[in-house]
Amino acid sequence: MRVLFAGLPEKSHVFTMVPLAWALTAAGHEVLMANAPSLNDAVTGAGLVAAPVGTDHDLHREMAVARDSQDADVANWSRLGYGDVDHASLVERYSISVPYGFARYNDPILDDLVALARDWRPDLIIRDPIAYAGGIAARACGAAHARLLWCADVYGQARRTFVELALDMPEDRRADPLADWIDERGSAHGVRCDEELLNGQFTLDTLPQSLRPASDLKQLSMRYVPYNGTAVQWDWLREQPKRPRICVTLGRTNTEAYGGDYVDVADLLSALSRLDADIVAALMPEQAEDLDDLPANVRAVSGVALSTLLPTCSAVVHHGGWGTFSTALVNAVPQLALSTLVADQELRGRSLEDNGAGLFLHHSEADPDRVTDLTRRLLEEPSFTTAARRLRDESAAMPTPHAVVPELERLTAAR
Repeated sequence: MRVLFAGLPEKSHVFTMVPLAWALTAAGHEVLMANAPSLNDAVTGAGLVAAPVGTDHDLHREMAVARDSQDADVANWSRLGYGDVDHASLVERYSISVPYGFARYNDPILDDLVALARDWRPDLIIRDPIAYAGGIAARACGAAHARLLWCADVYGQARRTFVELALDMPEDRRADPLADWIDERGSAHGVRCDEELLNGQFTLDTLPQSLRPASDLKQLSMRYVPYNGTAVQWDWLREQPKRPRICVTLGRTNTEAYGGDYVDVADLLSALSRLDADIVAALMPEQAEDLDDLPANVRAVSGVALSTLLPTCSAVVHHGGWGTFSTALVNAVPQLALSTLVADQELRGRSLEDNGAGLFLHHSEADPDRVTDLTRRLLEEPSFTTAARRLRDESAAMPTPHAVVPELERLTAAR
């Protein structure tokens, strides 16, 4: 069959799609990775076929100016279950998120993506949960349609809550900014919004069941397989650490999109160096450039893939991003997330904490001494490692991308 991946135009989101794209390719299926032109290298660097569509978005410039937007109520999708929010609040959330977020990502690629889908005729489109252009393209060309999550399914949960609350509203007060936008943009392609278009016919979820929010959508569990782009197994990573190793990483997104990290790297490393441990700071060159002399037990490295580093670590201190979180999860590494509230980061961080495998701290509360004390707990309290291993085992029991392919074939044929 032919499978078209429709990613959100961000490199980290493309990386979550690569292992499944590999599995489908290895099974003999034709795979295209459609995305904005600036991501061609990210796709082809993974050995996959890029299909550039539309133009690149311009959101990063505005994100860097509005750094506080990550912590705005409207950016936090973690507390939107039934009973947590009212209808008016969800209408307001969609009325802001659609023009300033969803549309800015989707509008520049939509028309070209639909044209590609109609020309290439995929049997299945697999899209990012907020790449709604992929849902419109699937409807326009008659393809089966699935979402591949990079998050806890907070967007599906919010939509379910919205639909349930709307049933109790008078007809003249059932505003739906998300559906209105889909109808407006889809009308040129003969497409109207419905819940299947928004949620897909099924959802691929790589979170262990213990960490997922409740859902009534059809879900396929799939084990998370880390992909970090370029990866090298350096000599020092093959040596057994003589004492606990702590990874400190603040990811790419905050630096690349929001103009910098939300915690001070130098202060953090200085405080953590007081622990009887080796600290490895996995940083981008931009994050490391202001570091002066480092303590003897601190090493700053660039270009080290977390999939090679985290298996050697006893704890990780990070920014709450999906790739770091999930790579630590499948390697049974206790985590301390120093996070913003954007997307699902609060829900995911608190779910990990509730399961005993880590701790969650908003970045505004992450003074170096407190971070050091919490990291010491991860090292010294065995319960964290025990819980992290339980979640790792739960994840390992999920089907691999390779094992999921036959079910994708069956579901696609059924459509």
